Amino acid sequence: MTSEFFRPDWHGKRYYSLDSYLKNTYGTKMYRLSLDGGFSCPNRDGTIGTSGCSFCSAGGSGDFAADRNISITAQLEQAKERIRNKATCTSYIAYFQAYTNTYADIFYLRTVFSEALAADDILILSIATRPDCIGDDVIALLCELRRRFQKEIWIELGVQTTCNVTLSHVRSGFTYETSADAIKRLADADIPVIVHLILGLPGENSSQMLHSLSTVCELPIAGLKLQLLHVLKNTALANEYFEKPFPLFSQEDYCQFIIDCIEQIPEHIIIHRITGDGPKNLLIAPQWSGNKKSVLNRIHNQLKERNTWQGRLYNRKEIHAERSN
Repeated sequence: MTSEFFRPDWHGKRYYSLDSYLKNTYGTKMYRLSLDGGFSCPNRDGTIGTSGCSFCSAGGSGDFAADRNISITAQLEQAKERIRNKATCTSYIAYFQAYTNTYADIFYLRTVFSEALAADDILILSIATRPDCIGDDVIALLCELRRRFQKEIWIELGVQTTCNVTLSHVRSGFTYETSADAIKRLADADIPVIVHLILGLPGENSSQMLHSLSTVCELPIAGLKLQLLHVLKNTALANEYFEKPFPLFSQEDYCQFIIDCIEQIPEHIIIHRITGDGPKNLLIAPQWSGNKKSVLNRIHNQLKERNTWQGRLYNRKEIHAERSN
C-alpha cells in the first residue's frame, strides 16, 4: 500500500467534504435549511406520469423540508430556530428540496428563489431538480439571480444512475443522455452541478454502480451526493420489495463499497454525501442506515484502516494513461 496521504485543506478527512469546501471558502461551518417551495413534479402531475419514481416518498424526497403552507421567509426562520437549539451558526444554505424545484413558470421561480437569497445570512442557494426540467430559461434565470445577489447558486441533479434500463425500471421518466445534456449546459453557464447517485438500485451490481460513478465524474460536475437506496413505506419500490425482495447492502458491504467509490472520485469534486438516513417513521430497509453517525464513523475508520483517500485510484488511472501514451 502507498504511504499515508493527507490533504491539509480537507480538515483531517480523507475526502473533500462539503464541510471542507465551506470552511475553505467561507471560513465557517454552514447548515442546510430544507425548504418546500410548493412545487410539483412532471412525473406526478400527469405530464410524464402520475406515480413518481418508484423510490420516491409522498413527500417528493423532501421529507425533512419545512411546511409548504407558510412563506419561504417563515420556513427559513423556523429551520434556523431548530438549528439554534443544537448548534451555533450564523450562515446557511437555502435548500429547495421537495419535489422538482425548477418545475414552474419563471416568474414564480424568480419570486421564491429571490425571497431566499434576500436573507443576509443565506450565502448559498441550492436547488434540487430533475434533468428534464432544466430549460434555457431556467439557466438564464439562475445567471440573473447570481448577478443580482452575488451569491453562489447550485443545482442538485437527480441523475440516480447512468443505466437507462434501471432508470426505466424505477420509472424516472428520463434517460441518462438527458442528464448529461443538462449538466453540460449548466456548466457552460458556470452553474455548479451536484449529481445525486443512488447506490443499490434493483438489478444493479457493484460494477454497474462504479461505471455510473466514473461516467459522471468525467462530466463537468462540482459535487456528488452518494445516496444509499432506502425502501420507504407507501412507495412502489416497497411494493416491489415485498412481492419479490431484491438484495440490499449490508452495513459492512456498503461501508467497503463507498470507500471503493471514494477512491475513484477525482480530488476536485466535492463529496456532499456518502450515505443517507431516511425518515425513521417511513424506513422499511435497510434498518441499519437509521444510525447515520455510526455509519459515517465506520466509513471514516475503514478509510484509515485501508490507508486510502479520495482519488487514489483515479490518480493511478491518470498516471497509467500518461505512461501508456
